[in-house]
Amino acid sequence: MNQEIHIVFPNAISLSIKREDLIHPFVSGNKFRKLKYNLLQAKAENKKTLLTFGGAFSNHIAAVAYAGKEQGFRTIGVIRGEELLDKIEENPTLKFAQENGMQFEFVTREEYRLKNENAFIEKLKDKFGDFYLVPEGGTNEWAVKGCEEILTEEDARFDFVCCAVGTGGTIAGLINSALPHQKILGFPALKGDFLTDEIRIFAQKDNWNLISDYHFGGYGKVNLELIEFINAFFEENKVPLDPIYTGKMVFGVIDLIHKNYFPAHSRILLIHTGGLQGIEGMNIKLKQKKLPILKSNG
Repeated sequence: MNQEIHIVFPNAISLSIKREDLIHPFVSGNKFRKLKYNLLQAKAENKKTLLTFGGAFSNHIAAVAYAGKEQGFRTIGVIRGEELLDKIEENPTLKFAQENGMQFEFVTREEYRLKNENAFIEKLKDKFGDFYLVPEGGTNEWAVKGCEEILTEEDARFDFVCCAVGTGGTIAGLINSALPHQKILGFPALKGDFLTDEIRIFAQKDNWNLISDYHFGGYGKVNLELIEFINAFFEENKVPLDPIYTGKMVFGVIDLIHKNYFPAHSRILLIHTGGLQGIEGMNIKLKQKKLPILKSNG
């Protein structure tokens, strides 16, 4: 569903947001898209267990736990940070995943960096038996195939399609399915230039740019300006935004509109990639820092 944003912008620019966050109550946004074909592939390979990786408040971990339970899989989450072992009850994401049957393997940050190494994967197989490996963030060829289904025929009227970028799977799918007149703009949630090469593994066209000025200091970093923007956007448009991905992207797009980045009369589509389950965890951190909390309902 595309929702028009009723803000009067300069140069007759119009803005709409695709509410991918409404696809499913627990497996929303790009997580639904990324898991769709991965779960079908796991079943085709007769796998009974899904194993994946993530951090303390990972949307991906929560989504795999719920989708796995719904589809009859055993699920294992390899979690970055040994210190979290005794803090599951304090962590809304991990508590939700555990309640949906996910078994955890907590590893050090040093071990976690080995997640793509064959020796590390074999060690996990020795411990847990055979499994279907879903990469961190869910990005692989099956995830990209799912994300290619985000854009539909009704989206042909848009000139620009904008999305947040984590592991690069969502933007790769959008790039592949975009029409010739459309430009895809990605707003990385992480610092660094490594994403371009990751996206090119799966992207088949050159109709895209990354805009790296709106990560607010890096992955998971927020400040008062971003919090106030997300809350004001929710009050005005009744669209909740997450602070890790979509909130930063929407902030960036609106800032660029006011800086005349887009040609006059541009029609811009924002992709809401979900991630709202992480707000509860972020609000715990914000309270500790004595910052305002994020609004996402009511």
